[in-house]
Amino acid sequence: METADVFLGLQDFLERMRQPTAADFVKSIKSFIVSFSNNAPDPERDSAAVQDFFAQMEMDFRAHPLWAGCSEEELDSAGEGLEKYVMTKLFPRVFASVPDDVKLDDQLYEKMALVQQFIRPENLDIKPTFQNETSWLLAQKELQKINMYKAPRDKLVCILNCCKVINNLLLNASVASNENPPGADEFLPVLIYVTLKANPPQLHSNLLYIQRYRRQSRLVGETAYFFTNMLSVESFISNIDANSISMDETEFEKNMETARALLSGLSTDLDSQYNQSGQYAGYVHRSESMEPRHQPLNANKDSAQHKSSERKSRAKNMPYGAKDHLSFSKIPSLSDLEDKGATILVNDDKASQVFREYPYLFAHVGDLTLNDVEDLLNNYKHLVFKYVCLSKGLGVAAPSLPVSSSQTEFHQHAETAKQQDHSRAIEPNDEVSNDINRNDGSLEPNDEASNDTNRKDDGSNKEPLIDLDNLQSLLSQDQAVAPQGGKHEESSQ
Repeated sequence: METADVFLGLQDFLERMRQPTAADFVKSIKSFIVSFSNNAPDPERDSAAVQDFFAQMEMDFRAHPLWAGCSEEELDSAGEGLEKYVMTKLFPRVFASVPDDVKLDDQLYEKMALVQQFIRPENLDIKPTFQNETSWLLAQKELQKINMYKAPRDKLVCILNCCKVINNLLLNASVASNENPPGADEFLPVLIYVTLKANPPQLHSNLLYIQRYRRQSRLVGETAYFFTNMLSVESFISNIDANSISMDETEFEKNMETARALLSGLSTDLDSQYNQSGQYAGYVHRSESMEPRHQPLNANKDSAQHKSSERKSRAKNMPYGAKDHLSFSKIPSLSDLEDKGATILVNDDKASQVFREYPYLFAHVGDLTLNDVEDLLNNYKHLVFKYVCLSKGLGVAAPSLPVSSSQTEFHQHAETAKQQDHSRAIEPNDEVSNDINRNDGSLEPNDEASNDTNRKDDGSNKEPLIDLDNLQSLLSQDQAVAPQGGKHEESSQ
């Protein structure tokens, strides 16, 4: 189904739910959501309940006059709209709802964070012909979008888009090198590598969520093939060891330890120098800098003076050259770090490889598309936040950038738009919303189950199944799923 068809299908479903004759459907949906939310989490039972509800509702759609004479595609779109709405409402209740899933998420995320520090395509037996790490960034970006969405189909599309990018790259590489068309033996290792590098948070819970709540009748064909491959990837990474990536056991363990030290900000060499036989332990032990806060001020002062004299005494007795190591414990300034990094980069013969993961660094204005704006803005926000945090941590002032005229105009425009939206917010809804207000039962996409009991029974306080703002947000998510167009079963690229 094309993205445009899905977009129009969801819109059609929501419009039909606004009709007075859809009141029974509205009541059924609302009743299911409320009763489901009141039950304690039980993944197997919850999955069966949702699947049964979807199946029954789709059967009722077929027999209802609202869908009389509709095609199979239109009925399928109605099912998609129902799944998207219901699961968006139930998402906080069912996603990663049990501690075991949360624990497995953390373990998988940590393992990928470690392995990605040293894994190379050669470790997964990926042929040089098919190695294209720069282009694989596109696949990583698609997979990293998975937590932007709540509906099972939208999450599944992120996986399919990732797989489609990989599949197309492999196919193009095979054609260019006169190789045989790539199969599962070529595809799966690349998908493993891309997933390790992307390291999407809560991957385990996302896959379980799709398995449990995506309509089973739609998880078929190419969709099922790519999703099954992603399940295999998760299993492989969870059990990854030296043998599975063609690496010596000693080398694997060493790489894992180095990765742990790198991610935790520790230096194993520095620790070994200071902690040999406990000779210099007094200089690095955290216990010395973690005094009980409830001690009197004088006691802290005396303790500090005593420890200072101890340090000076030990420093005098240090062997020659040992004092030089103490300079490592001094926190460098931002400028020092920048200068050191620049020097290392200039002298590095492989400096170009460092920038492979930054595709916009050498791009020109004409190279950018509208789809790049969101990534660039998110990267900019992350960079500013990280830089300001480092500046505050080091006790230096972070220089502020001058505000451009375009930014000033943007803020003025945003303020004007905000005032206009506020003025429109007090106006009554349009005719479509008024039609829904005539329904006896209504669904509020942003309400909580507890608010249902506080709502008056008269028609004046009824709200539509989905208000106009929420309607636009739901429809825009469908558009964002496959921005480049392209046909496949789940609107992947």
